[in-house]
This record gives sequence, structure tokens and C-alpha cells, in this order.
Amino acid sequence: MRWIVLITAIILNALANVLIKAGMIGSKEEGLINMLKNRWLSLPIISGILCFALALIAYSYVLAKMNLSVAYPIMTSAGFILIGFISWLFFKETITFVQLIGFGFLIIGIWLVAK
Repeated sequence: MRWIVLITAIILNALANVLIKAGMIGSKEEGLINMLKNRWLSLPIISGILCFALALIAYSYVLAKMNLSVAYPIMTSAGFILIGFISWLFFKETITFVQLIGFGFLIIGIWLVAK
């Protein structure tokens, strides 16, 4: 069960980042305050915040059941890989060959940490 909840937390965290990125596309405001004032009530931003909150709840459950030294590296590394793929797919961001090698190392690292 803890692995399913960890995967859920990873997906929710990645989704939150993607939604907030989508909500900020086209932002031309200068300064943090003006940017937040004009964007924080948009549906993607609110949805991203909700996903962050749900990810926090799921991750808190995982930390109660799993070592931090295992859960955190898996959470962050899997998040890097998932965000890289989603950014390429939806935002047409470029992924270089070197980044692909890095993702491969992250996958190996996740496998080693999870053992």
C-alpha cells in the first residue's frame, strides 16, 4: 500500500508543477507581487495548489510507513523523470541526449535505493 501511495504522491506533485507552469504561461507581469495578484485565482494555479496539498497528505502517510532515506530520493528522482517527460510532451521542451543519460542514471538510482 505504501508504494501505491508514494506513486500517487509523485504523480500529484508532478501534476501540481505542470498545472502551475501552465497557469503561468504568457505571464507578462513584472515582479512577484503583480504576477501572483494577477494569476493566483486561475484554475490551473488553484488546481496545482490542490494537487500539492494532496501530494503532501499522501507523502506524509508514506513517511509514517517508510524510511525518509528511501522515500525522499525516490520521490525527487521519479519526479525529475516524470516532469522531464511531461515537459517534453505538453510544453514541447527539448530533452538533450545528456539529460536522457541523466534520467537513466536516476532510474538506476531509484532501483538501487528501493532495494
